[in-house]
Amino acid sequence: MSALTFAPCDLPPAAEALRAEVRAFLTEELAGYPASKRAHSWVGFDAEFSRKLGARGWLGMTWPAPWGRDASALERYVVIEELLAAGAPVAAHWIAERQSGQLLLRFGTAEQRERILPGIVAGESYFCIGMSEPDSGSDLASIRSKAVRTDGGWIVNGRKVWTTYAQKSHYMIALLRTGEAGESRHEGTTQFLIDLSSPGVEVRPIRNMIGDEEFNEVTFDDVFVPDAMMVGGEGDGWRQVTAELAFERSGPDRFLSAFALIVELVRFASALPPDMAASAQMAIGRLYAHLATLRALSISVATRLDAGEEPTLEASVVKDLGVTFEQSIPEIAQQILGLAPRIDGGSEFEKSLAYVQQACVSFSLRGGTTEIMRGVIARGLGLR
Repeated sequence: MSALTFAPCDLPPAAEALRAEVRAFLTEELAGYPASKRAHSWVGFDAEFSRKLGARGWLGMTWPAPWGRDASALERYVVIEELLAAGAPVAAHWIAERQSGQLLLRFGTAEQRERILPGIVAGESYFCIGMSEPDSGSDLASIRSKAVRTDGGWIVNGRKVWTTYAQKSHYMIALLRTGEAGESRHEGTTQFLIDLSSPGVEVRPIRNMIGDEEFNEVTFDDVFVPDAMMVGGEGDGWRQVTAELAFERSGPDRFLSAFALIVELVRFASALPPDMAASAQMAIGRLYAHLATLRALSISVATRLDAGEEPTLEASVVKDLGVTFEQSIPEIAQQILGLAPRIDGGSEFEKSLAYVQQACVSFSLRGGTTEIMRGVIARGLGLR
C-alpha cells in the first residue's frame, strides 16, 4: 500500500525566466492563428513548427549531452505549459519528445540512442505509441500481438490501435508478447522499436466523429525486427510500459487540452451584460481554482520525475482529475453564454466549443481509461 505524495513545489527562477522567452516566440510565430485551430491543442500537426522548436533547443531539453541541454524537468515544464496554453501545433514531435525518447534514454542501448535521439531533438523524427490493440480494450495485459525469434531478430505479427499520427510517424515503440503471460498476465512482454517503413507494416487511418484522422490501426504481417531494435530486456515490457506511462499521465496536457476554449470563454464573458456577468464570473472562478490545483499537483509530479523517482500513483491521480476537469469545460461554457457549438461558420468561440465538445469524449481514453486509472489508484492505496 502506498500513500499519495504531493509536496508543494515552486518553479525555479531559471524556469520563469525561460517562460518570457517562450511566450515572445509564440506570440510572433502564432500571430493570426485562430482560436478554432488553437482548440486542437497538442493534436495540431505542423512539421515546420516542430523543427523551429528543435532549432531553439526546446525539444529533449532535459536530456543529457550530446542530445539535450540537461535542463531541469521544471524548465521543460514551463515550455510545455506555454505551448499548450497558446494552442501551438505540437503533434509532430509530441509523443517522441514526451515519452519515446525518454524511454530510450532509460532503457535503450547506446546504439539506439545515437541513431534515434538526434532526430527527435531536431523535431524531425516522429513516433507513435504501440500499446493498445483492437481486441484488448482497456486491458493492456491482454495484448496478443507477438514477436517470435528468428535468425538475427524477431518476426512480428498483430495489430495496434490508438496509434496517434502513425501515418506520419517514422517509428513505433510496440509492446509485444514474447513469452507466456503467467498468472499475473504481465509477464512475457517486451518492447521493440519498429521502423514503420519496414515491409509488412500497414497503417490505416481511422476517421473519428470530428472528421480527423489522427488515430490509426497498424497491422504487422511478418515484419522483421532486428535484435538491435529490442528496447530493454526480454520480458521487461510491462515494467517499462508502467514507467513510460508516468511520463504520459501527469503533464500539463492532462488539464490544458481545452485551454483555448477557456480563453475564448473569458473573452466572451467579459462583454456580458451585468445581469449575466455575476454567474459567469462565479463559474469561471471555479474553473480557475480547479486549474490552479491541477497545475500544482502536476508540478509536484514533475519535480519527483526530475529527481529520478517513479510517481506512478500520483501521475494516475493527475490524469483522472484532469479528465474530469477538461470534460466539464464545454458544458460550463455553453451554459454561461447560451451559445450552441457550430462546426461550419459561427464565431471562433462557437467553432472552438464544437471541436472541444466532440474531442473531449476521447480524453477519458487516452493514457488509460477512467476505470483503469481509478483501479490503479485504488490498488495503490490498498483499497482493493
